[in-house]
Amino acid sequence: MASVLVVEDDQFVRSALIRHLTEASHTVRSVGTALEALREVAQVGFDVVILDLGLPDLDGSEALKMLRGLSDVPVIVATARDDEAEVVRLLNAGADDYLVKPFSVEHLSARLAAVLRRARSRSAAPAADAVIMVGGLTIDVRRRLAVLDGVTLDLTRREFDLLSFLAARPGVVVARRELLAEVWQQSYGDDQTIDVHLSWLRRKLGETAARPRYLHTLRGVGVKLEPPA
Repeated sequence: MASVLVVEDDQFVRSALIRHLTEASHTVRSVGTALEALREVAQVGFDVVILDLGLPDLDGSEALKMLRGLSDVPVIVATARDDEAEVVRLLNAGADDYLVKPFSVEHLSARLAAVLRRARSRSAAPAADAVIMVGGLTIDVRRRLAVLDGVTLDLTRREFDLLSFLAARPGVVVARRELLAEVWQQSYGDDQTIDVHLSWLRRKLGETAARPRYLHTLRGVGVKLEPPA
């Protein structure tokens, strides 16, 4: 099945998660602090991380950002807050999905299966679209490498996914709803999620919303990527 790292400081919850995941044939390792989680991710390869945000040594959101600096491993965060602003914040910080406490083992299983399907689908992308070239931008999908005018771009996993998705459709206006569905694998969400990532991408592409080169936003319609005029 999958190798799972459980990051949870509550021993009762931790034991229940380990028992459930093991019974579902997953290989499970567990830690109780953010620093231990970072060490495990750096040293061991996992298919998915289940990250509690209420850790004793480090704020969960900071731990999530640090995890993203180490690895592209899918992360499901567990949070006690069920509001839209919290969800957007977590997704912007790099979470692949989230669970609101308390949650059932059935809910966890469904979320875990969905995240694993998406991760495996990305890794099985066809070789025919391995290299995309738009103007001075070259994207190697299989190597997850983006180069602009000979300079390698330092992109997060979500930034790369967004850039490669748009670059594969040069000149085509993509609706925000489609971006949420295809890049974030979310059927709902706030436009702020897309706007934040577009802003980060523009900065790394050396442009601004006021003076775009590659990324163009059509208000009320969507976003397109095309080579500079």
